[in-house]
Amino acid sequence: MSTSTEEAGPAGLASALVKVGALTADWLPAFEAVPRALFVPDRIWPGVEDGTEQAALVERSKDPAAWFRAVYSDIPLTTQWDDGRHTGDGRGTTPTSSSSMPRMVVSMLADLDVREGHRILEIGTGTGWNAALLAHRLGGGNVVSVECDETVAREACERLRAAGLSPLVVVGDGRLGHAGSAPHDRVIATCSIGEVPRTWIEQTRPGGVIVAPWGTDYGGEYVARLVVGEDGTASGHFTRSSAFMRLRQQRPERPPFAAYLKGRRWPADGTRSMTTLSPAAIGGWFEQFVIGLRMPGAFWRAERYDDGSYTLWTYSTDTRSWASADYEPGAGEYVVVQSGPRRLWDETEAAHHWWVEQGSPGFERFGLTVSAEGERAWLDSPDSPVRTSLTPAPEHREGPARARPPGEHPSR
Repeated sequence: MSTSTEEAGPAGLASALVKVGALTADWLPAFEAVPRALFVPDRIWPGVEDGTEQAALVERSKDPAAWFRAVYSDIPLTTQWDDGRHTGDGRGTTPTSSSSMPRMVVSMLADLDVREGHRILEIGTGTGWNAALLAHRLGGGNVVSVECDETVAREACERLRAAGLSPLVVVGDGRLGHAGSAPHDRVIATCSIGEVPRTWIEQTRPGGVIVAPWGTDYGGEYVARLVVGEDGTASGHFTRSSAFMRLRQQRPERPPFAAYLKGRRWPADGTRSMTTLSPAAIGGWFEQFVIGLRMPGAFWRAERYDDGSYTLWTYSTDTRSWASADYEPGAGEYVVVQSGPRRLWDETEAAHHWWVEQGSPGFERFGLTVSAEGERAWLDSPDSPVRTSLTPAPEHREGPARARPPGEHPSR
């Protein structure tokens, strides 16, 4: 959903968000009083609809109309690349700060369910717009925002002061929360996490709510809405799909492919087989999420070729196991090679089979519980945890097709 040029502007964006049910009546006054344009820098790389890529640079001084349209469209706006090391007008390697998609901003604020007098902890100040919306509604004295990037924090403070708002912005490690303002009634993260920090739970009063985008090593990400219990646990359902930048201190480090071959010639000790599960059937955002719940410590990469075929590589984070599955358009069976103590493609098939057996449930049936013992995902109820055992897939039959090393096209 985006606004057209004719609708561009604060009123048009607000109307569009209300129409789709994202912007609720209780947040509308703050949304109207705190326009997004006050919190967007002059240089931005607009996002694209239904994707995670960025368009070319838009500069307010050179094309104010394009800048205005981008600001009041329902798209994310990248405002920093490569932790601030990037210079120039092109795109950097990795986006590291942004103004989030307005629909996601107001939807997560609705998930937060704030009340007058609530004390809020925000993790990830970014441009300051989310903190501004909270401060306008609840008062600056009730909002603390933690930002790890000193430059991003300073610029956000300048925008907040210019807007007449005064939440406390702290430069620090978001994993640590902010003990000085605890206990908090609500915690909201504007960055994704792979693990809920215990400090967030400890600094939230019983009955308080934590809203945070949560994703697995494998892929996929959804917003978790957790209620903190008297026993120090936090539990709740996932509410919506998300695609946020990862909390910097939880960014995964992906080993290079060479770390898996360990100096041996391809395919090393890999064993070949055939599968009828198409790699294309598990490539969706939600499918990645479900597989990741069942396969901790695994991630994937895709090597694509000009004719539409590709190799789906799956790796264990400990570099001991890998698997490849070759997708070719129109094929009914696909070549698989596996190596290491974990049979990663077998695990993938088992995860997909489990999901189908459950009736292919959607994300809204999944939830997360965090306790002193760790995190546990579940289906429908905390009493039904998602098992992460390495259940073997149905036996494969050997196939005649050969596997190929990285970079070798199937037609060669």
